[in-house]
Amino acid sequence: MGLPALLLLRCLLLGSAAALPRRELLPYGAPRGDRLLQDGDDETSAVVPLGKPLLFYETRFSHLYVGTNGIISTQDFPRETQYVDDDFPTDFPAIAPFLSDIDTSGGRGKIYYREDQSTEVLGQAARLIRAGFPSAAATAFTPIHAFIATWENVGAYEEVSRNSEPSKKLNTFQAVLAYDDSDTYALFLYPDDGLQFFGTRPKESYNVQLELPARVGFSRGETDYLKREGPYYTVTSSEQSVKNLYQTSNSGIPGVWAFHIGSTSPLDNVMPAQVGEKPSVGHSRQPLESMLSSATLEQNVLEADYPEEDTDYAEPFYDENEEDDVEYPTELVPDVYTRLDLYSEPRRSGARLGSELESTLPYPASSRHPASPEMHGTKEGPSQAPPALEDEVESSQETGIRNPSSLETKDSLLELTTQGLPANTEQDNVQPYPDSGTVLSETDIFPVYPQGEVMHQGYPENSPPFNRGRQVVGVDEDGSFNQEGFTYNTASKETCEWNHHQCSQHAFCTDYATGFCCHCQSKFYGNGRHCLPEGAAHRLNGKVSGNLLVGQTPVRFSAVDLHAYIVGNDGRAYTAISHVPPPAARALMPLTPIGGLFGWLFALEKPGYENGFSVTGAKFTHSLDVTFYPGEERVHITQTADGLGPENYLSIKTHIQGQLPFIPENFTVHIAPYKELYHYSHSAVTSTAYRQYFLTFGSINQTFAYQLHQNITFHDCPPARHHRDVPAVQQLSVDRIFALYNDEERVLRYAITNQIGSREGDTANPCYDGTHACDTTARCQPGTGLDYTCECTAGYRGDGRDCVDVDECAESLSRCGHRSVCINSPGSYRCECPSGYQLAVDRPVCVPIPPPSNPCEDGSHTCASADRARCVHHGGGSFSCVCLAGYTGNGHNCSDVDECAEGRCHQAAACYNTPGSFSCRCKPGYQGDGFHCTPGKGSRAEGLMQCERQDWPILCLGLGRVVSRFWPCSHQNLSPFAVEPTQRPQTMCERWRQSLLEHYGGRPREDQYVPQCDALGNFNPLQCHGNSGYCWCVDESGREVQGTRSEPGVPPPCLPSLAPPTVQPSPRPDVTPPAAGTFLLYAQGQQIGYLPLNGTRLQKEMAKTLLSLHGSIVVGLDYDCREKMVYWTDVAGRTVNRASLEPGAEPETIINSGLMSPEGLTIDHFRRTMFWTDSGLDKIERARLDGSERRVLFDTDLVNPRAIAVDAIRGNLYWTDWNREAPKIETSTVDGANRRILVNKDIGLPNGLTFDPFSKLICWADAGTKKLECTLPDGTGRRVIQNNLNYPFSIVSYANHFYHTDWRRDGVIAVNKDNGFLTDEYLPEQRSHLYGITAVYPYCPGGKVHLV
Repeated sequence: MGLPALLLLRCLLLGSAAALPRRELLPYGAPRGDRLLQDGDDETSAVVPLGKPLLFYETRFSHLYVGTNGIISTQDFPRETQYVDDDFPTDFPAIAPFLSDIDTSGGRGKIYYREDQSTEVLGQAARLIRAGFPSAAATAFTPIHAFIATWENVGAYEEVSRNSEPSKKLNTFQAVLAYDDSDTYALFLYPDDGLQFFGTRPKESYNVQLELPARVGFSRGETDYLKREGPYYTVTSSEQSVKNLYQTSNSGIPGVWAFHIGSTSPLDNVMPAQVGEKPSVGHSRQPLESMLSSATLEQNVLEADYPEEDTDYAEPFYDENEEDDVEYPTELVPDVYTRLDLYSEPRRSGARLGSELESTLPYPASSRHPASPEMHGTKEGPSQAPPALEDEVESSQETGIRNPSSLETKDSLLELTTQGLPANTEQDNVQPYPDSGTVLSETDIFPVYPQGEVMHQGYPENSPPFNRGRQVVGVDEDGSFNQEGFTYNTASKETCEWNHHQCSQHAFCTDYATGFCCHCQSKFYGNGRHCLPEGAAHRLNGKVSGNLLVGQTPVRFSAVDLHAYIVGNDGRAYTAISHVPPPAARALMPLTPIGGLFGWLFALEKPGYENGFSVTGAKFTHSLDVTFYPGEERVHITQTADGLGPENYLSIKTHIQGQLPFIPENFTVHIAPYKELYHYSHSAVTSTAYRQYFLTFGSINQTFAYQLHQNITFHDCPPARHHRDVPAVQQLSVDRIFALYNDEERVLRYAITNQIGSREGDTANPCYDGTHACDTTARCQPGTGLDYTCECTAGYRGDGRDCVDVDECAESLSRCGHRSVCINSPGSYRCECPSGYQLAVDRPVCVPIPPPSNPCEDGSHTCASADRARCVHHGGGSFSCVCLAGYTGNGHNCSDVDECAEGRCHQAAACYNTPGSFSCRCKPGYQGDGFHCTPGKGSRAEGLMQCERQDWPILCLGLGRVVSRFWPCSHQNLSPFAVEPTQRPQTMCERWRQSLLEHYGGRPREDQYVPQCDALGNFNPLQCHGNSGYCWCVDESGREVQGTRSEPGVPPPCLPSLAPPTVQPSPRPDVTPPAAGTFLLYAQGQQIGYLPLNGTRLQKEMAKTLLSLHGSIVVGLDYDCREKMVYWTDVAGRTVNRASLEPGAEPETIINSGLMSPEGLTIDHFRRTMFWTDSGLDKIERARLDGSERRVLFDTDLVNPRAIAVDAIRGNLYWTDWNREAPKIETSTVDGANRRILVNKDIGLPNGLTFDPFSKLICWADAGTKKLECTLPDGTGRRVIQNNLNYPFSIVSYANHFYHTDWRRDGVIAVNKDNGFLTDEYLPEQRSHLYGITAVYPYCPGGKVHLV
């Protein structure tokens, strides 16, 4: 089965003339000593120890695992649902020759694997590697170990029913890892006819025909404890690229793919082989002479459409007559790419074959929107790239991303327009500038191409006109689109020079006579404010709320999750809404327009037509009115798009209100394909339609209908209105419509396929566009052309154009039975029962209502378990719950009372808390029942009676030696009892732990408390009742921090011992600039949130993430109003940081040493100084805003300093110390002079502190007393604003309101200063603790500065 050298040479010479025969795979099978993976759907091999570790990226691994699903890893796999249906990168190391949902159950294929050191196999692998890597370094590579995994005739997972047979499409492929001490190479081999299926359906697709292409590539996985995303490399991006794996290659041998995946030399990412194969004429529809150089082939070769032999690729959602349109980037000459040498540099993290070439282009190739002047090359040959671009192109290649900022100067832009460009013989209307420049007419700026014609260009058509003295560039997207800033006034023209930041980072800005507009770059689409990549899949997230009457049943739900997935290149849209109450979910099944909005937004566009997102962008309002027939139930739906999130996820809020017809259980909803006309104006899109749906169950098949009126409003760009050519009427064609509801998962799903295009010569049937003359209670039946007929629906009679209600009760047509009363309604009737009776479940007859059951007896109550609570019956179905003695709570949730914390035992006794009870035991040397203990005769305790007794044990020293480890002592004459320690004395935590373990007999129950100590014997800050989930924070002495008790599943974060949480990869920490006006900033773990104010009201619908900070825990937060910078402390990174609120700004660390637990932070904008507290070092420090001139203000008489505030006008500083023994609020000048206590009476845990510049009061929020209080700066005039807070952490003042973060609600709470009322609250969608909060004004508070 070896690969003879002659065959290898023939393959290299003939290129793509032949595919790889199966016999040329590396030898495998039982005769070779291969292990066989167990048959199944999601199996993992036993760990395979390697004889010598291999390098994967920069790390050596000694073990491998092989998985059923076409994947190899260096660690055991998670459940397949966590990675099989997701794209790269995976969060674990992955080598994937064909990652998909494979199933070998029932003998459908075998999976072999082994490690091999034979000369034959190593030589064969080396020859294949050298074929793809002809460089001197690679030709010298001689592997000493190889690992081979072979998937032979394996099948895809399928849900097979009794009426269908398993698919006969089976795949065979092989992965080879060959390595020595310093390098590792991977070979992926796909033999001729080895790939018969190209993707698999997700298990969660539920009858929706969705197939995900297999993923081929490599992923390093998460690289450290902060879960940072490691580098990855992907080979395939579409079904066509998977189809071409066995016909093309990067090594010169069809079906053989080679990669350099690990090295002791720097290797930032996987490096593919460099010998890209050129498809022959027989294998490609593209003529060979028009292909690019070999250096560029790999970018497109997998996307080309190669002829196939007898394989049928048609799938339910794919039209077998459709072809992939492949565009080869012919704008630049081959030597430009040859000079770039695409593989001379290692690939960067996230590199993709389909995108890397694009990243090297200085400009995109084509644009669908109004563009700037073009200078066209000829169709016979590509245009020459200007020499001035050489540096910029190479710079882009180094970073692996498009780099518009590399063309930053006006001069370079002008140079680009004049150097190295070919003359354009077709432009007759170019007029010279007096300064030898050129000006182009409007027809040049907006050329009209014949449909289907491809223009080869020498530089991009999407570049704006280059006016001297002005620079036009693409910039970061402003996710906080300001409607007020999107108006145009010809008297005061807005230009790109000052407003280009309003464009998407993937757009360019163009000036017009009356203002500016944004237009998406080539390969992107949208309205210029928001742009998304063409052909990519998109995701939408949102919340759905409803206030409905389903039949006669009221149903309400709030903020349930909505997720949508759109396949951009074929118009498929999938929508899922979770946790909708079942009656409402079933009734909503016919309302496919809820998900249909997403279909219209991302519909597949026919030539000359644009889908919704191309018109509206990511900010719009969709209003939908629906009337159901025959019952005339009416429902109103509002869907609001709030823009694009950090990962280009569109955010949608949906509200549904009104009445819906009831749909019984087990009925399915069917909706036939339809066509719908959308009418476009400058800032609105409207549509009216009449739609039928069918309810079926067994032999029952009923037809109903509804009429809908849609109105979509958005903000267009007036200056470009005359330059856009969007058809006034476009037709949306909707096919393959599914509406499903799963009772077990409580998930409502919609699936539709959409195309947008011509209204087909205005021949749309009136039944589809709502222009028919049928009665509102009649069905419109389309005929040929414009013909149609009208038919009254059930419950009505007439000719269809006029229908009248049938009175089923008067005409004895009802089915109401014994004792029931018939009540007529439009189009129907209902049966009602007299008092004391109800309708039977299975027929319309009245039966007596049974007496209500006793919930306490039948177990339907909601009380806590019987060992914690008692159920009290109050008659009928009413009951109450009462916690048993020893527990506390509301009866539904009862937690153990810690009697030991209440001091129930004698001070000379040990207290042992147990669930619902406790016990006391006198300590050694004492006697009694534990509630009263006396010293025993002659005991050491009797001799220590003179010692001072306190609540907690500490060391007692006498004559320089340890005297007692039981009681604190101030007596100095205790030498008779002194003993020499033989080892480190047990700490308080260790003694307590040992005592309780002895009390429990060495085997405590899972819910019993045992102190948790660290390696040095100190109390862990977080303590819990076993694994019950009931946890709390403790101080250094083990005392519980009041107010930190938590319920199971939500352990409290205990400062200052917080550790970075486990997180998933997050976006870059770029600032998303806020809108103008006053707003709040709040800290939430790894992000800083933005919450705007309308007056003093929270604009919750506008809230968003301002800054994502992966791996951080942001606590203190403040704002410098002069330089518009936000400052924060990070207790995870032990740093002080800042970031500008300008678009695209990134964080800057200004203090990164000498910190342990930096918490509170405040900014003096007058003196350009910041102050912070460190509760780990018990210090208060100050520094300039750039981190210079740092010095300690106070490091004595501090125990737990937390909040800090400054009165910048008067030059006073205030801070809190939540020392349990003596909490206080102190003050001094900003230079540290005149330190004094301001408040130390009647306070508990003063977490939050703020200085109110409006009232000149210092105010604090106390998590111990639950009060919000204020006082004058001298400590007088103290008053309570609110006395019923939950668990405040930080507070800020603005106008007549306070705003504080709360750990119980995990939100922002608004409190009126005048009356103390809680006026509003904001709960972020992602629930976790909020820390610091500050207010950002559009101005700096003024006043005369008091110098100190």
